Amino acid sequence: MRAFVAKGEPVHVACATDRPDAGRGFGFTGAHFHKNWGDDDFRKLVLNAILWVAKADVPKDGVQSTVTEAQLQENLDPKGERKKK
Repeated sequence: MRAFVAKGEPVHVACATDRPDAGRGFGFTGAHFHKNWGDDDFRKLVLNAILWVAKADVPKDGVQSTVTEAQLQENLDPKGERKKK
């Protein structure tokens, strides 16, 4: 992915499929950085996808959600040196 991005080539970050057996699937590569969850559209994409895969009704304007910076900081593991086992 990084090589494609470095060359300026477009890459897929999400895909969805309706399977022949009536199941649904959604794949997403965007959750690498925790701070992304602070973006309203990022959360809406994932929340809409969860409802869609579950065959639940997705609201016309998508799932609305809010998160504060304080909430984003809760329960984060300390960064830095990896814990030794």
